[in-house]
Amino acid sequence: MKTPKKVNLALTPTPLEIIKYQDKKFLIKRDDLTGCELSGNKVRKLEYILADAIRNKADIIFTCGGEQSNHARATTIAAKKLGIPVKLFLWGSERKIPSGNLFLNKMYGAEILFLNKNDYEKVNDIMQYQREKLSRKNINAYVIPEGGSTATGIFGYFSFITELMKQVDLNKIKGIVTAAGSGGTSAGMLAAVSNLNLDLKIIAVNVLYPKDVITKKILMLAEAVNLEYDFNTRIKTENLVVLDGYSEEGYKNISNNKIKLIRNFAKETAILLDPAYTGKAFVAYYENYLAKNIGMKYIFVHTGGIFGVFGRENEYLI
Repeated sequence: MKTPKKVNLALTPTPLEIIKYQDKKFLIKRDDLTGCELSGNKVRKLEYILADAIRNKADIIFTCGGEQSNHARATTIAAKKLGIPVKLFLWGSERKIPSGNLFLNKMYGAEILFLNKNDYEKVNDIMQYQREKLSRKNINAYVIPEGGSTATGIFGYFSFITELMKQVDLNKIKGIVTAAGSGGTSAGMLAAVSNLNLDLKIIAVNVLYPKDVITKKILMLAEAVNLEYDFNTRIKTENLVVLDGYSEEGYKNISNNKIKLIRNFAKETAILLDPAYTGKAFVAYYENYLAKNIGMKYIFVHTGGIFGVFGRENEYLI
């Protein structure tokens, strides 16, 4: 099987744990433990993306996201570790006292351009324009799209499935539940279960885009992996399940009832979930699987995001 090269950044394999919550047991894959500053799911993608950036002799890395983007933070730190400067294009505004991921981006010396919501909708064009400007000065900017969701990047979650196969008999598992922002994590998993012919649902909890948009993104990315690596397999579209309606308050917000569940879960299990991704995904997991006491059949993937909690203490401690 043709596979891309990677640089070693993540602490893998991450644990697969059995957790008890409200007298119900369930399986949780701890991808929040891929590192410290580099924690979360984005690091698996960056191992492959930054190897490609090095191969392409990148002088600087461009990427984008919200001001509390886990991907932007992980990219900044990973690239700095490899000696490559970073410029971030963030949806948000300058803060007098930055917190969470934004604090870390500044701490590690990323150059940041803040964009309003309307401009951020054109962020790919903006990054490409600035890349071309630098190219005229013989500076090679390597552009990473939102969430690291490229055919190269999401191979990190193709290999995630092969890692998981060594930890549990996937023939006894019905599905894997994860948050879906840009869709790359779910797409990598879907490409893997299709290629490996596993009868396993990939359940994406939509937190950002309209349902039809994120569904299309996931399927297109999964197909891109097939084409990139000559897998010659059909993407099992029937194995993708998109759970919608768990981010109606908006990507940057979280409702009090979700915070209450996150807080109770933390107190009982000592596992902290973030407000943008894992918190919302766990609410979906709880309502659809754990409350029905079938958590041992459906694995919840903790994709990280702990730094997004900081700056929101008032909400978490209500």
